[in-house]
Amino acid sequence: MPKRTYQPKNKKRKRTHGFLKRSKTSGGRKVLKNRRRKKKEKISK
Repeated sequence: MPKRTYQPKNKKRKRTHGFLKRSKTSGGRKVLKNRRRKKKEKISK
């Protein structure tokens, strides 16, 4: 039986989905902009 695909790690989570990573790419900035526009309480991890 193979192990499950999600093995949570906080460092990995931040580096992949964090605010700094979002801010770096044009697509990520679009994500932040849309989440701000929808008044999301959390705009990134």
